[in-house]
Amino acid sequence: MSGSNLCSHLEGLDITPASKYECEKCVEMGDQWVHLRVCQECGGVHCCDSSKNKHATKHYNDTGHPVVISAEAGEKWAWCYEDGLFIGY
Repeated sequence: MSGSNLCSHLEGLDITPASKYECEKCVEMGDQWVHLRVCQECGGVHCCDSSKNKHATKHYNDTGHPVVISAEAGEKWAWCYEDGLFIGY
């Protein structure tokens, strides 16, 4: 990805797809999720903010890893928590 209106976290991002389709933390808790997000810094797969546990946002708050992509089939977008920027790719 590139473009003049992108934050530095999304500029030149190489997309890392989900290695699995489950939120490991929800599985450990015996819980369910709504949708999944993939951290673009470490590749971790976490549940979205529509899920009650909001593990993707918690992961950002714990690690500072700013960018996630949707792990959902047919969705091609990225979100930067730090800059509050959403972009399709």
